[in-house]
Amino acid sequence: MLETERLRLRQWQTSDLIPFREMNQDPAVMRFFMNPLSAAQSDELAKTFRLIIQRKGWGFWAVELKSTAQFIGFCGLHEQPDKFTFSPCVEIGWRFASPFWSQGLATEAAQRVLQFAFESLSLQQVVAFTSVHNHRSERLMQRLNMSRQRTFKHPHIPADHELSEHLLYAIQHSEFLLP
Repeated sequence: MLETERLRLRQWQTSDLIPFREMNQDPAVMRFFMNPLSAAQSDELAKTFRLIIQRKGWGFWAVELKSTAQFIGFCGLHEQPDKFTFSPCVEIGWRFASPFWSQGLATEAAQRVLQFAFESLSLQQVVAFTSVHNHRSERLMQRLNMSRQRTFKHPHIPADHELSEHLLYAIQHSEFLLP
């Protein structure tokens, strides 16, 4: 478990499933994904996240507000051993329910995750990627002091689809600044 001033990044709980489903059905949240997730797909994703954390001790953690213990999204790290031309790599990722946008919560969580990546896991680099249209996530990458590397076609999205073109950002251990 990781903590920040306002957040707790923790293992997934059964009580997270319903708000996670709702988040994965929200058109605003899922705007830059191919499709919203069905309840079964959402539950399976949460189960996968939970199993990875059990196995490795880290992954995409559930994020809750400390003040209310309310589930608000996820943030964490995920290994990408062979999916991309820039693999192997470890990516940082996040997804937050729309009522919790524009409050600095994703930045707070992601900064703590990068601190964990560099200080606890001794990683030398962490990457992030998103659709070229997802300016909100790109701005977060920039706030994290990540540098734009290039664009690429996501291998799991048809090349002619509007979401296929992605941005790749990276941060080196030496570039990480504590908040």
